[in-house]
Amino acid sequence: MRLKPILLLGATALLALVASGCGGGSKKSAAPKSSGCSVDQLNLVHKGQLTVGTDNPAFPPWFGGTPPKGSTWKVSDPNSGQGFESAVAYAVAGKLGFKKGDVHWVVVPFEQSFKPGSKSFDFDINQISYTPARAKSVDFSDSYYDVNQALIGLKGTPITSAKTSADVKKYKLGVQIGTTSYAYVTKNIKPSQQPSVYNTSSDVNSGLKAHQIDGIVVDLPTAFYITAVQIPQATIVGQFPTVGTPEHFGMVLAKGNSLTSCVDKALASLKSAGTIAKIQQEWLSNKASAPVLK
Repeated sequence: MRLKPILLLGATALLALVASGCGGGSKKSAAPKSSGCSVDQLNLVHKGQLTVGTDNPAFPPWFGGTPPKGSTWKVSDPNSGQGFESAVAYAVAGKLGFKKGDVHWVVVPFEQSFKPGSKSFDFDINQISYTPARAKSVDFSDSYYDVNQALIGLKGTPITSAKTSADVKKYKLGVQIGTTSYAYVTKNIKPSQQPSVYNTSSDVNSGLKAHQIDGIVVDLPTAFYITAVQIPQATIVGQFPTVGTPEHFGMVLAKGNSLTSCVDKALASLKSAGTIAKIQQEWLSNKASAPVLK
């Protein structure tokens, strides 16, 4: 489900990351070229520039920073490097060999990002979940974010003090029927009280506001939207650990673009180094107050 609601490398670190991300273990200058992932070999919309797409407005916690006066960006400024997805985009850009000034952001409405046809971007990063149907029209990178389930409760209520999944078992939970959230509650949380199952997300929200349930279980991106827009008197108690094969977000690229494999190499290197985990901790767990309920 997807509802609309950094890390800047120093020069020395950047050079080291580029070498490790695109040239394997060799430090020879010829190694990056042999991988096909040096900047001059990348299949780009504009030579020497990495063009990154996302929607406008770009919402926190995925993006941050205040748009400067006269900017076309609303709510947040992707150029700031702040927010989870902006930080990930710049980290990947650094791995590919680009400096911050080489990254150019363009507006791409969410629904347009995975439609067939030519692209105005090199990759689009916009909380886009991988699905086989979408992958028929575009390429997806490997996952940069596995979508966890999250718990929402009204501010000041007992459930908001929960620190672990075990702490949640005693509460009355609400979920929407037929969702991954429902499956997670019944298979993994296994609460002592039968969860209340609703037909629509609006019904679930109403149940929480009417105190019919103690908490809502929903995917984390939706939890951000609910607490920011739909139920501002609610808060995200935390996110649950990943179990099984989760829904995940991938960067979208033009179908058949050789750049996809280079982006995947960059992501693999960033994951191996713990960089993606650190970005997630900074922008989702800490600043967005969504700790993991272990």
